[in-house]
Amino acid sequence: MNESRCDQTAEYPRAGLFRRLAALLYDVFLVAAIWMLLGFILQLVFGTNTNQLIDGRVITNPLLDNLLFILMLLSSFSFYCWFWMHRGQTLGMLAWRIRVETAEGGSITLLQAIIRFLTAWPAFLFLGMGYLWIYVDKSGDAAHDKLSRTKVMRLPKSCRPF
Repeated sequence: MNESRCDQTAEYPRAGLFRRLAALLYDVFLVAAIWMLLGFILQLVFGTNTNQLIDGRVITNPLLDNLLFILMLLSSFSFYCWFWMHRGQTLGMLAWRIRVETAEGGSITLLQAIIRFLTAWPAFLFLGMGYLWIYVDKSGDAAHDKLSRTKVMRLPKSCRPF
């Protein structure tokens, strides 16, 4: 019953910077665990003899390095897009009671998820300037929210996922 009130088109306040970063930290642990599992699977498939220790440095197969990098990108993209599109929340966002939705209040599309994913990384990496845009924007949106035409809402305590 509480969950249905949260799914209505009620206008909740925008999520602040602290909540967004805290949810991101939670999600980083989950994505890192996925990446470790991918690395383990690659070692099971290709074996550990693809690495060499030369002059105190571990030298790895460049093909496997590139394969692992592509798998890491695809897995993180899949993680975020799946949760954003199907629930509006990653597990970290769920814990911090924030949800991403379209500017109109609906579920985001695949194109919006792609734009959001591709623009959130630079927004964070360039000294967090894209996230600090929250303090400049009159609506409280980050740069990647504007570019993807989405918004991140702070849900009330009455919105329980379970």
